[in-house]
Amino acid sequence: MQEALDLLAKYGAKAHVLAGGTDIMVKVNRRQLAPEVLVYIGECGLNYIKDLGDKVVIGGATPFAEILRSDVVKQKLPLLAEAVKHIGTPAIRNAGTIGGNLVTASPAADSSVPLLALGASVKLASKSGERVVPLEEFFRGPGETVRKPDELLVEVIVPVPDKDLKFAYHKIGRRKAGTLSVVAGAVVFKAEGAPRGTALARDQACYFEKCTQARVVLNAVAPTPLVAKRASALLEGSALDAELIAKIAKTAAEETSPIDDVRASAWYRRQASEGLVKSLLERIVA
Repeated sequence: MQEALDLLAKYGAKAHVLAGGTDIMVKVNRRQLAPEVLVYIGECGLNYIKDLGDKVVIGGATPFAEILRSDVVKQKLPLLAEAVKHIGTPAIRNAGTIGGNLVTASPAADSSVPLLALGASVKLASKSGERVVPLEEFFRGPGETVRKPDELLVEVIVPVPDKDLKFAYHKIGRRKAGTLSVVAGAVVFKAEGAPRGTALARDQACYFEKCTQARVVLNAVAPTPLVAKRASALLEGSALDAELIAKIAKTAAEETSPIDDVRASAWYRRQASEGLVKSLLERIVA
């Protein structure tokens, strides 16, 4: 890895990092990118998954197929395991890496949804040292992150959630498999107190007395993967009932700023966002 950091320090913005190549080589083949320097990191020792007890650390060059096969991820990060199933095709999952997916900074980055929902961070390394950046602060816009030209994303650090964390994930695309997101989303929260049925209101079901550690995340509906903060705040500390579910879904859609593109219109994405968040919450309480 030191050699890779030396090359990034020497060539800076002229250098492009190559791991699985599932994004960068597509651009090269389409003549959208002609890198002067390619720094291959596939053999830099960044392919690993470590169980550190309260967190799981995933090397930046770890392919999605290995994440999907990992018993550690299945047991400790089931939300990530569920989302990885929907990334590309088996061939893409064999080559594509978690670090590459994040550094590309696509608004539709598949791994961003579960990782943002779980409060993950990334470790960036350069010849001058290392720094850890919360993933929520990593993205700056389409194709833009806070990574400096001489830095390499070496690790993704994911806090292990409590076993009683409730979550749901879904991806909407133009096909059932091997497709980019039209919109994908995840909802996570902890619930306190047993479901109280109609305890709060006789004509309105209350599913949980109090929700905490809530987070609503969407992708492909804003310049960066989106943590819907106002929708998350509505869920945090609240009793969850059907009325609140509808309000959270509407608020999440209002926080989006989608564009028209070849996959969907902005109008459709906003409508799909509301429906997706509502269905995720309803799936959790079902």
